[in-house]
Amino acid sequence: MPHLFRPFADTVARSVLVSIVVVPLLAIGLAYWVSASEHVTGEEITLDQPVPFSHAHHVGGLGLDCRYCHTGVESSPVAGIPPTHTCMTCHSQLYTQAAMLAPVRKSLAEGRPIHWNKVNRLPAYVYFDHSIHVAKGIGCTTCHGDVANMPLMRQAAPLTMGWCLDCHRNPAAKMRPVSKVFDPYWKFPDDQAEQGLILAHQYLDNKHLTDCSICHR
Repeated sequence: MPHLFRPFADTVARSVLVSIVVVPLLAIGLAYWVSASEHVTGEEITLDQPVPFSHAHHVGGLGLDCRYCHTGVESSPVAGIPPTHTCMTCHSQLYTQAAMLAPVRKSLAEGRPIHWNKVNRLPAYVYFDHSIHVAKGIGCTTCHGDVANMPLMRQAAPLTMGWCLDCHRNPAAKMRPVSKVFDPYWKFPDDQAEQGLILAHQYLDNKHLTDCSICHR
């Protein structure tokens, strides 16, 4: 009586059964890897801008305070982008004919704002308030990275929900004295665990920071 199945049929059957389990797991793992990659989060990607503004020069070199340009950061959910006349406060006297500043001069002459490409972008369904974070001791560099050494601004953190929740679950690990929030060179002390708990007790008053309504309103 001839064989109903060929010799390699058993191997094929085993391979199919293993694939039923392995392929979905690999697909899930691949999807997770892609969602966490910089191509999705935008982390460490430098966007083209109409003017090559250098934080390394203005903050690291000249020592400009964050609030000089981002005037809303202490009182508004949005830090704000400086209007053209803020730029021209200096550049009406310095580098007045520099080619790279042509869009700035044109913006002032025409009364039209410069259209910058937003670097740190959150989904529309996420509510983020700059003012409350700086008021509670979360420094600019905690989220925006080492801006004093960035010739061109880039997104320094993934800005994912998991990344935000890590901080909300343990804010003490990221807190600094309010007086140091805008210091681009401030470093966490060796006893940050202890100092952070003191600041958390002082600034947060035992508030529950993982409530969904804090970020999704």
